[in-house]
Amino acid sequence: MDDGVMRPGLGGCMMPALAQEEADTTRLVLSLDSARQVAMEHNRTLKNASIDVQKAEASRWQNIAGMLPQVNASLDYQNMLGYEIPFRVEETNMEMRIAMPASGSIGITAAVAFSGAQVVAANLGTIAMRMADITQRQTEQQIGNQVKNIYYSILVMEETIGLLEKNLVNIEKLHATTQRSVDVGVAEQVDADQLSIQVATMKTTISTNRRSLEMLYNSMRLQLGVPADTPLTLSQTIDELINIDNAVALLGEEFVIANNYDYQLLQQSVEQARKQVKLNEWAYGPSLSAYYQYTARTYFGQESGFNMTPPNMIGVTLSVPIFSSGKNFTAVKAAKLDYQKQLNTLADTEESLYIQHSQLRYNLASAFETYDTQKKNVEVTQRVLTNISNKYEHGYASSLEVTDANTNLLTAQSSYVQALLELVNAQIELEELLNK
Repeated sequence: MDDGVMRPGLGGCMMPALAQEEADTTRLVLSLDSARQVAMEHNRTLKNASIDVQKAEASRWQNIAGMLPQVNASLDYQNMLGYEIPFRVEETNMEMRIAMPASGSIGITAAVAFSGAQVVAANLGTIAMRMADITQRQTEQQIGNQVKNIYYSILVMEETIGLLEKNLVNIEKLHATTQRSVDVGVAEQVDADQLSIQVATMKTTISTNRRSLEMLYNSMRLQLGVPADTPLTLSQTIDELINIDNAVALLGEEFVIANNYDYQLLQQSVEQARKQVKLNEWAYGPSLSAYYQYTARTYFGQESGFNMTPPNMIGVTLSVPIFSSGKNFTAVKAAKLDYQKQLNTLADTEESLYIQHSQLRYNLASAFETYDTQKKNVEVTQRVLTNISNKYEHGYASSLEVTDANTNLLTAQSSYVQALLELVNAQIELEELLNK
């Protein structure tokens, strides 16, 4: 960890202040909880989910506003360029003209329209908003789990590199000892060459794992929504985070299917399909609209013109559909079929979720057993390698035995790391299903 004064940083975690000549960016020192907090605040996928909630709410209010009175104002100016309306009076046989001076008018119209379809559309908007909210909470859960998974993966990879470097030191020590023995003629060059290959292979493996570690850090930066060059330091160790008791306790958790986000979304989809049936059925229903209009006209001349526009007017329209050539009937039928499909999907999903719960419990139990076995296997193979290495140094074991013991340790360590990750993944998957 870099030296420096600690100060609050992104997401509430603590960050050391780096000297200006050392770096222009601020290092993030993250515990698992603070990493998840940073992701909740800055992850762009999560921001988009929040925007979707706002869009759904705006759409819902748009539907509601369609049922409320709408008021419009208008200004009008007319100039007929001195035109006069001619007409003849039959009694006197005289021709007269009515002046049409320039005029201006202001109009205000208030209108409201209402139908059952509008009410159903507003209900559909409410369902869409609930679905967006569920999706946002599900995205928060998924982002949190992804951060957790990457955090564990980084710690496991760092521990793996540490183990490999420790083994490398031991093998390099044996190689140096063997080479000195070869130089004085008490050992064969082939023994030193075999150990040399082991050293080269282990160095290559360490380099490969270091590149994989950097890719994991980049994945973490992407989830946190921070620049790609932001230095990261994880403040917790794998031993601090691994809680076997909590993992085993999940096996006894009751599965409440109503808490599962996928099931909640599907329930809303079923309700949405049901409302679509109602919406199409309202095509048979009447619609009512009413309006009030006020108009004031002013003439820009010495005398008034010919004005047939009433200052006040109201109107009411009741529209009743009579014949649609089967269009409305087929629309209702299609909506009912979609609704039935959603009901079938809901039933299948409910059964599959219960089956998935059983499978994930099995996976977690198996992962725990494998983890426990592989942990003991690493301890045993480490003792075997230490024992054979001691014998080799005193001339009681061959270089081939050392190589085999080292290979067995590497295999055991790799299996242990894989078992650890499988245990973490199994726990995360079951927690996500249970919405823990």
